[in-house]
Amino acid sequence: MSGSDENGGEQGGSSERHGAHGRPLTLRERWEAYKNSPFLPATVLVLIVAAAAGLFAGSYTYAMADPTPHRIPAALVTRPAAERGEAFVAGMEKALDASLELRDYPDVADARRALDEQKVFAIVRASDSGGVALDVAGASGASVAELLGEAGLKVGDATGVEVTVRDVKPLQRGDPRGLALFYISLAAVIMGFLGAIQLSVHAHGLNPAERIAFTAAYALLGGFAIAAAVDWWLGAVDLPFVQSWLILAFTMFTSGMVFTMFNTLMGRWAMIPTWGVMVLLGNPSSGGAVSWPLLPSALGHIGRWLPPGASVNAQHTAVYYQGHQFVFPYLVLAGWALVSCAVFWVWRHRHPGGRARTPEHAAAAT
Repeated sequence: MSGSDENGGEQGGSSERHGAHGRPLTLRERWEAYKNSPFLPATVLVLIVAAAAGLFAGSYTYAMADPTPHRIPAALVTRPAAERGEAFVAGMEKALDASLELRDYPDVADARRALDEQKVFAIVRASDSGGVALDVAGASGASVAELLGEAGLKVGDATGVEVTVRDVKPLQRGDPRGLALFYISLAAVIMGFLGAIQLSVHAHGLNPAERIAFTAAYALLGGFAIAAAVDWWLGAVDLPFVQSWLILAFTMFTSGMVFTMFNTLMGRWAMIPTWGVMVLLGNPSSGGAVSWPLLPSALGHIGRWLPPGASVNAQHTAVYYQGHQFVFPYLVLAGWALVSCAVFWVWRHRHPGGRARTPEHAAAAT
């Protein structure tokens, strides 16, 4: 009996392996078996990770490998026309491929106010020695200031005009390339959605309100840790600590809720749109590594409306332009956070997390 049972078991297993009556599986049956196995999502992930790696490198290379000026607003202080000054201005427009957008201002004070309000990136004026003074603002973008300074000196040599280049709004000594603010914003963006992913994996049973609360909690602590590391520990940048901390926390919370929104709408594939919006598109277009006037024009416009660009912009004005800050980047972060929370809350029944509530009468019975 046992042998016959064993044979029967073997025959049953063989029948399951080879199909009814011992025939080989058809292509359709093989596909169904493959589709219901863990090998299909694993294969898809292999392809997605490979594509994401190439797109990640490509997006940054496209934005940063060859920065080209598209439109650089500059203040031209109105003075009596001078032949040498006109030659310098014409030479600058030619050197920058007509991307210099000159705006007339009646005096230096008005031009400097426009520079502080980030309406212009440089000031062109007559110098005391009879030449041309070119005032740039490294804090408005080190790459733009460097480009303008180099072009100004070359044009001065070519036209025989004495040119004095001065950085009237320099970057802090611990951040000579102006990248620290970009990197702390990048850290907040990436850790924001990584935190949300970890909540989904390790705190799967959190209910919607609890998930939002814990996202806010790690955002506040994470933002504090980033600001403290850069300012107090390394001393790289002198931050307006509370404001920078809250910007970083706002960024982390927004990034985390963006993933949670996509997780609600797309389930386990939520990382794809999150990575696309926040990293592939958002970070290269943020204006942090390369200033917006040097980015491809489409990226320069899109970046302002995405959380990474809004975070960099808010942080930048908080550190270097205390008296001339804008509400727009905060509205962008708030818009993304509110929409993400609203989508998550309205369709919370679709989110893969959460736990069933125990009915009160059942709890009383136990």
